[in-house]
Order: sequence, then C-alpha cells, then structure tokens
Amino acid sequence: MKCPVCDKGVLKQGKIKEQMFGVFLGEFPAEICSKCKESFTSEETTKAIEEAAKKKGVWGLGKETKFTKTGNSLAVRIPKNIADYLKINEGKKAYVHPEDGKLVIEMG
Repeated sequence: MKCPVCDKGVLKQGKIKEQMFGVFLGEFPAEICSKCKESFTSEETTKAIEEAAKKKGVWGLGKETKFTKTGNSLAVRIPKNIADYLKINEGKKAYVHPEDGKLVIEMG
C-alpha cells in the first residue's frame, strides 16, 4: 500500500517506540512508510498506547495555561495535575532558560 502522507513510499509492518512527555511507553506494531518514515497504528494499537500512558500517569498531563503579570515579571501557572506528577510544591527552586524558541524550566 502507498503512503498516504508522501505518496512515494510503501507501508511495511514494523515496530515503533512510543513516548509521551519524555516517558517511554513501549514498542508497538505499526505500518511504517519506507520513504518518509511516517507510522500508522491500528485502532487496537492506539488504545494500547493510550492504556500504557494512563498506566504510567502521563495521559492528560498536557494543559494550556496563561502568562500573568506579577510586578515587573511574568508568571506561569502550573496546573495541579502536572505539579502533583512532578512533585513540585511552593518554594521549590527552578532554573529557567530559553532553548530553541521554547521556555525550559529545570527543577533543582
């Protein structure tokens, strides 16, 4: 079968390594394009990936938040479920820096 993304490669059975938010979820069967390397999973495999993410506690951790002004600075609110997952509490120190157009927060 031709790849629906690049229309040049052929889909072949293989395995993909899945991760979410930097947490390895496992290897899963997929059809992989021989040209662009795009992968396609079955509904059953997609459900298995979702279950693995739930089991590891990372399902649903991504949240939208807003920057707010506090004095002359900006603050970012960290949603409770992310703070709980990372065991962050008030007063914990962090190092903040830009990297490739992203804001990176490293906990000490």
